[in-house]
Amino acid sequence: MPWDYAPPLADMRFVIERVLAAPASWARCAPFAELDLETVDAVLQEAGRFAAGVLLPINAGGDAMGCVRDAAGHVRTPPGFREAYRAFVDGGWPALPCSPDWGGQGLPLLVDAATREMFVACNHGWVMYPDLLHGAYETIKAHASDDLKARYLQDVATGRTLAAMALTEPQAGSDLGLLRTRAEPQPDGSLRVHGSKIFISGGEHDLTEQIVHLVLCRLPDAPPGSKGISLALVPRRLPDGTRNAMHCDGLEHKMGIHGSATCQMRYEGATGWLVGEPHRGLAAMFLMMNSARLHVGLQGLGHQEVATQNALRYASERAQGRALAGGGGPGAGAGPDAIAHHPAVRHTLLRLQALVEGQRVIAYRAALALDEAAHHADAGARAQAAALAALMTPVVKAFCTHQGFHGASAALQVWGGYGYVREYGVEQSLRDARIAMIYEGTNEIQAIDLLQRKVLADGGAALRAWLVEARAEARRCADAGLADFAAALEAECDAAAHATAAVAATAGADREAPLRVADDYLMGLSHTMLAWAWAASARAALGVPDRRWAEAKTARMRYGLQWLLPQAAVHWQRVSAAGSVLPHL
Repeated sequence: MPWDYAPPLADMRFVIERVLAAPASWARCAPFAELDLETVDAVLQEAGRFAAGVLLPINAGGDAMGCVRDAAGHVRTPPGFREAYRAFVDGGWPALPCSPDWGGQGLPLLVDAATREMFVACNHGWVMYPDLLHGAYETIKAHASDDLKARYLQDVATGRTLAAMALTEPQAGSDLGLLRTRAEPQPDGSLRVHGSKIFISGGEHDLTEQIVHLVLCRLPDAPPGSKGISLALVPRRLPDGTRNAMHCDGLEHKMGIHGSATCQMRYEGATGWLVGEPHRGLAAMFLMMNSARLHVGLQGLGHQEVATQNALRYASERAQGRALAGGGGPGAGAGPDAIAHHPAVRHTLLRLQALVEGQRVIAYRAALALDEAAHHADAGARAQAAALAALMTPVVKAFCTHQGFHGASAALQVWGGYGYVREYGVEQSLRDARIAMIYEGTNEIQAIDLLQRKVLADGGAALRAWLVEARAEARRCADAGLADFAAALEAECDAAAHATAAVAATAGADREAPLRVADDYLMGLSHTMLAWAWAASARAALGVPDRRWAEAKTARMRYGLQWLLPQAAVHWQRVSAAGSVLPHL
């Protein structure tokens, strides 16, 4: 049974139109005021065709072949990758959310998020090359000089130039304050960059002639630590067409995403130019990193979706044993049942469906908040949306990627031994999904960022604002006759507020307390957001004309409420006990 993918267009439209009411939001954002759902549908349909028809067929081959580096340090991508990238650029996909001023199509990040979910579901390794483009575009647009923007921005926006983010060094992983790469100012205003970087996705490849590296480095007068970091734009090709003094020393041999060239890069006095202010490189780079974190969360979502689809299909066709009385299908008792009818497998499949559909609502809500933060007509609404996006970004990155890996693992179990062999496809999804829990800030760092910077630092203001939105949804559910969803969501909001107050009270006297419970806090809040997503989806389903579709949707959301949400209590109990001792090793 071949690995396959059906773009989940109906659920995407349901979330965009009915759950999030995105068209009403777009009407208040000048760049999107004329956007209609028919246009969005057309874009998503074409994206789905590109994903399933172009990217999926080269996925397994790209995994098997990987990238090849020659003696000169040049890197060749797997067969079909170059042709797919040319089609991607010709179709205008890189420019989807970029400003028309720079060759973009000016569509919302929400629409772009839905396309990215489909692309990564079909070929994570290939997606690694264009996935940093939007973050690089935003960073250059906001912080680069007019000369650099004129030289590089439109090519980055349209995908004719690809980008690489050069942060990590062997001694400086998550602690960027330890980096040593140095940049020497030149009389002409350029920099000479010296140093080595590791784990550089797309640092060298054959998809585009030009690659712009955004490199974190230190100027000669830099203060120590993270406050002394600057950002330089270092192109592979200089303006005169000659190759810059940078070299790919090696490719990492990885557990997954074999089609992505993960490079060890050496800069030997490479020419570059400062982006933003001296010693303020992290502030500029955070634009790129925040964009990347949303995209990484969508990677987790894409893996869950494709693994769930294939597990459902396999379980519906694989006949083994008999389900218990009352649990089987129409033919129960007459012979072996499809394993989809067995209670243990039903649990797995329903869990996967409830989680992926709930996370889609959460991830798309974060993308909509970013659109509102950038474009809403009202300044107060922009500020509130920015705070919400900041609160939701670590949740999307960490929770969706956690579930992306563990969801693929649960899906693999449906195949039994067949899932463990290469021919069935799910083992690749499991391997590919694992990296997303690590890069762009490990999930543990996301949890610390959420609790310390996004919740405690502002006294819980952003969280309280989201809880107001969630409680309003609970009231709407109660009015619509969905009393169980309303009660569960209200209880979850209460639990989140109580646990937050408890850890805040402890943190004053015990600075380590938030660090001890940060992982549980992120998981607890993720479940609270799932409760909101399931409730909002169940209420929105009441208005869907196709009652069979709507009833199946509500049943899956209620499964999440009854079988998955109780896990939240474990996490909130641990958070509320923030004063508990964590022994030293």
